[in-house]
Amino acid sequence: MQSINTSNQNSRRNAMLIMALCGVMWSLGGIFIKLISWSPLLIAGIRSIISALILGGYMWYKKVPIKICKYSIGAGVGLSGSCICFVIATKLTTAANAIVLQYAAPVFILIISAVFLKQKLHKKDVVVVAITMIGIILFFFDQLSPGSLVGNFFGILAGITLAIMLVMTGLGGKNDSIRMTGILIAHCLTSVIGTPIGLMSTDGTTGIEILYIVILGVFQLGIPYVLFAIATRDCPPLAASLIAMLEPLLNPVWVAIFVGELPGIFALVGAVIIIVAVTWWCIDDNKSVES
Repeated sequence: MQSINTSNQNSRRNAMLIMALCGVMWSLGGIFIKLISWSPLLIAGIRSIISALILGGYMWYKKVPIKICKYSIGAGVGLSGSCICFVIATKLTTAANAIVLQYAAPVFILIISAVFLKQKLHKKDVVVVAITMIGIILFFFDQLSPGSLVGNFFGILAGITLAIMLVMTGLGGKNDSIRMTGILIAHCLTSVIGTPIGLMSTDGTTGIEILYIVILGVFQLGIPYVLFAIATRDCPPLAASLIAMLEPLLNPVWVAIFVGELPGIFALVGAVIIIVAVTWWCIDDNKSVES
């Protein structure tokens, strides 16, 4: 019995380490998106082509069947929208604004569940929605250019569409085929939409930019999604949610170090409010499930 418990503990620890690696790799998105001069749609499209090849190869190797249903399609459309909106937001506003506004997805899940699925919101849910909305509003108090304001709106759209993806995946149940098919559909859709349109608005490129887009496709999106699929088998949901916080925390740090971009003071305050509110909700929601 002790050996079984030890094995379970080792599996959980390894899964949490893999999740931490996912968070670090996801956080690389901001810096390389900033360093590539292409159209945001072309960045999203090419990145997704590479990621789709990696994820599709993994599914083929592990014999995970492709399952086309309303849940996988809905998840795919939602995630595709999030991928595109996030890249546009990162280009138009600060990387910190883009990633934190996307990170507010759990709050948008609560709103979608209440409005469209008629699920009752508890008092704590209403509180976290209200607090998070205050944090989001603060992003618009900085002295921003019109482009930055549009970027903030795309950051919010990235969070909303990511929430749609998570809701559809949840409705599909604990089915690896639905979840991974949804992700594969998302990358295929993003590549089909983004690549041809993005090519029309991109003048040229350099060798270093090609290297950057390969890094984005392989190390920032493709491999992390495979590792995420592996980690979530043994990593507790709460631990996965909290470890994933590495992305919104590290993303602006890399951009500040290598690009020199810093968010405004109101955006920083808003970011803290959103991250704390979402973290508190994740912890409290996990306690409710366990009880």
